[in-house]
Amino acid sequence: MGLVSDGKKAVALVRKAVRNRSAVIDVRRTLAARPPHPPFQYRVAVYFADGAVNMYQMRQWYKPLADLAKTWPVVVLSRAATGAEALLSDGALPVAFVPTVRDLERFIAKQDIRVVLYVNQNTRNFQMFRYGRRWHVFINHGESDKMYMTTNQYKAYDYAMIAGDAARERLSRVLWDYDIERRTIEIGRPQADHYSGTLPYTPDERTVVLYAPTWEGDRPSAHYGSIATHGEALVTALLSTGRHRVIYRPHPRSGVVNHDYGAANKRIISALAAANASDPTAQHVFDDGPELGWQLAAADVAIVDISAMVYDRLAADKPLMITRPADPAAAIDTHGYLSACEWLAAADAPDIVAHTERVLGDPEAVARLEEWVAHYFGDTAPGAATARFQGAVQRLMDDWDTWYARSVADTEDDEPEDEAELDDEG
Repeated sequence: MGLVSDGKKAVALVRKAVRNRSAVIDVRRTLAARPPHPPFQYRVAVYFADGAVNMYQMRQWYKPLADLAKTWPVVVLSRAATGAEALLSDGALPVAFVPTVRDLERFIAKQDIRVVLYVNQNTRNFQMFRYGRRWHVFINHGESDKMYMTTNQYKAYDYAMIAGDAARERLSRVLWDYDIERRTIEIGRPQADHYSGTLPYTPDERTVVLYAPTWEGDRPSAHYGSIATHGEALVTALLSTGRHRVIYRPHPRSGVVNHDYGAANKRIISALAAANASDPTAQHVFDDGPELGWQLAAADVAIVDISAMVYDRLAADKPLMITRPADPAAAIDTHGYLSACEWLAAADAPDIVAHTERVLGDPEAVARLEEWVAHYFGDTAPGAATARFQGAVQRLMDDWDTWYARSVADTEDDEPEDEAELDDEG
């Protein structure tokens, strides 16, 4: 068995190497056909060291960053070939492919980047931290109560842009000796101001249920995924009624670690296709597209795992249920919204129809949602979060000017007044 396992790993590594090499060739060919980046053009950089599998972390920021670029030009510093390939294909923002530290240094030397934004905690972020005289800012790729949201890695950044009071309280509970008042900036959820997408079905009398599970996780404490424990049962029940429309949006990494989880994901996708073939008016949706927004707005009820999707849906102020992890080792922070949410246990998944009807008909649950929305995101009026995000960047730019002027003054103070003074000291 050991030899078979080692053989499969070797084959996987070879395939990955071939895929990366192909991506490098594609990226270099694409960039060669484009004009070079203008020197000293960019003031803001988004550092992204991941490959295509984690592109969801970047895509949700495209529109807020494109809006920001109208004032402060933005470039994405892409370190991985498959990530750069996807970024270039999307065409949402300018991309600099800087796979080596030398490439990174060359690009930085020809630009006037003052603020560097980070959407995740990739260990290669530290290769960018070495550059001083610019602000390094963690903006994350979502809001949630997962342990990822309180990692001690926050301390590595000059600042962190957070959603609201809930994030501030969460960090206060966990991080020691972290100056939250000075080093965090509340911006809400600017992505919510840019929700987009066209409905891929014709609305009718059906109750629309969004099922958006996360991936299986790579360790017991992060086993939040529900596809293999809840997913097949609840989707089967919803497909059988003829009164529901399912929008299935699984995490892009589903099945990356656990083969059984990936197999369950494929069975759900096949079940949706079979239901549509049997009844074309059902218009069930398997959603793997890059846009997130229409799903949250269109669904009457959402069923999600413990992930950023909880809070994406929470910001929509509409009914939702959260799957309770089947693994007792999964870490659950019940200080926030998870202390008052509508849980769905694996044993209750076959009865999902009754549970959705209960949640839809409960006005007290809707009232609770409104309170938690304000706690997590502050002012959710259209455009409010975008204004806070852009205001935060403006503040950082102003602070950069202050610190730069101070550093220039300090340098001048250290220089001799004239050559005669230098000769006398000599």
